Amino acid sequence: MCLPAIAFFIVFAYLPMPGLYLAFIQFNYSDGIFNSPFVGFNNFRFLVINGDLFRLTFNTVAYNLAFIVLGNVLQIFVAVLLNELRRKWFKKISQTLMFLPHFISAVLIGLIAYNILNYEFGYLNAVLKSFGMEPLKTYSNPDIWPFIIVLTYLWQSTGYGSIVYFAAIMGLDNEIIEASEIDGANAFQRIIYIILPWLKPTFIILLLFSLGGILKGNFGLFYNLVGANNTSLYATTDIIETYVFRSLINNFNFSMGSAVSLYQSVFGFFVVITANWLVRKYSPENSLF
Repeated sequence: MCLPAIAFFIVFAYLPMPGLYLAFIQFNYSDGIFNSPFVGFNNFRFLVINGDLFRLTFNTVAYNLAFIVLGNVLQIFVAVLLNELRRKWFKKISQTLMFLPHFISAVLIGLIAYNILNYEFGYLNAVLKSFGMEPLKTYSNPDIWPFIIVLTYLWQSTGYGSIVYFAAIMGLDNEIIEASEIDGANAFQRIIYIILPWLKPTFIILLLFSLGGILKGNFGLFYNLVGANNTSLYATTDIIETYVFRSLINNFNFSMGSAVSLYQSVFGFFVVITANWLVRKYSPENSLF
């Protein structure tokens, strides 16, 4: 039963690894990968010198930290609220409505955002104009986009992400809850002293998994909301994935794109190792290895 999973990782994770050599050459089509001029770390040096590496790293890490922290907090909050609902029909309807955004395509989300935020025809500016206010130039204002992107991500992922925490709560022994009620604990005390400690191992495991991809941006969300070529928004919306996309599609610079991807993977590896070491030091039973 493990063979399909093993084959998947061999084909898509290990066989392509020789392609990392692209990060250390100046690739050209006539010579191919292994005959192109070897340039060592020049591709990485160029990223550091022109300042792109720091900007890409900061934006990607900042967005992912916001996604991880706010996402997990809201998912736990929603799971606890669902657990406290007593009417099953209302609980099922609530779960269905909260899960729906997860299945909406990022392309459709980008279309909805464009129709709301567009300067000339957007719904938001139409409302502002009706009240005699100045329209907002959203697609040329980089400062507002971190809030838009984070809120959109939370809206799309919170309901679906709460499934894991809700399932963990369902695994809690009812006798513990009943004993707390007999002892006089109210709903708030049950949540603080029983449910949240019960969710701690699940939270730590999901946190470690999320940290592994802390440099892996949500390309579909960023590309469809902002686009990859809006230079006025690069300061706050450009992440590693959009940079690699431009390198490959617009500039055909495969070597630079590979260098950024390799940096992304190595950085994520050390983040996971460090985070797991800290967890193993303070809570050994919850570490991954």
